Amino acid sequence: MAVGSKKAVYAALFGNLGVAISKFIAAIFTGSAAMWAEAYHSSSDTFNQVLLLLGMKTSVKAANYQYQFGYGRDLFFWSFIVATMLFGLSGILSLEQGASSLLHGNYKIENVEVSYIVLLIAFFFEANALRIALKQFTKTIKSRGEKVTFASMINEFKESKDTTILTVIVEDSAAILGIIIAAIGIFLSDMTGNSIYDAISSLFIGGLLMFFAFFLAKENRGLLIGESITPREYKRIVQSIHDIPEVHRLISMRTMHLGPEDILIGVQVNLIDNLDTDKIEMVTDAVEQKIMEIIPKANREHIFVEIEREKIK
Repeated sequence: MAVGSKKAVYAALFGNLGVAISKFIAAIFTGSAAMWAEAYHSSSDTFNQVLLLLGMKTSVKAANYQYQFGYGRDLFFWSFIVATMLFGLSGILSLEQGASSLLHGNYKIENVEVSYIVLLIAFFFEANALRIALKQFTKTIKSRGEKVTFASMINEFKESKDTTILTVIVEDSAAILGIIIAAIGIFLSDMTGNSIYDAISSLFIGGLLMFFAFFLAKENRGLLIGESITPREYKRIVQSIHDIPEVHRLISMRTMHLGPEDILIGVQVNLIDNLDTDKIEMVTDAVEQKIMEIIPKANREHIFVEIEREKIK
């Protein structure tokens, strides 16, 4: 796992821990439903980072007889748990807090200045964590020689298999949106004297968390099932194999991610006739080398090339 990804997770962990404590204090002093929702949100984010770090640690364990391709998918599992249990749980608590506040009628938000100060501090912490995560995220785009644009970032977000950095980006983005929603709700309630705006903002925060929970769960579901490499990488590998003179045709190629950077690749190629054993071994090495040039971080031990010889008529 990239050091940059771990740095982004640690930045989010310590930032969310401090923010969560301050939000709980503010929620107790103000009685704001929106602030309670934000406190639940930051608490879940803090525990999220702990689970992501656990997944990062266990996913690099060495392969053994029982798990012969290693533990790479363990990271996908913990990322899925983060999405379904924690994001979903904090979303449900926020919805419950908002609904409860609406049902109990009007209430007064005390010490609103405390809420504003805490939310402002939280905004800067979350923005800094998001900056670190985006810096790591855009490195991949730059490494391909591409210009970092909004379109390239969206495309990378769709194709990336690094669930750690994706989770941190989604969490921090949701956190910033949640802070803005909470601030608006508290401000409107303070100005009008009607707490309904504060309660509604809590409902909005809960809905936001539930939406992001579903999005992250969906992304991790594909990787747990066995997602293949990107279409761009697939086409480049196919073309590079076709460029090998001794290869008559590519019969099939199947790929599956065993981790963010670990990929199982099975290739079956048909060779021209009259090749001796040494030449066949050279072609096999050439196919593996072509794949490694396109996916440099792939594990060569997980690349399997099956040769079929056929006389060209």
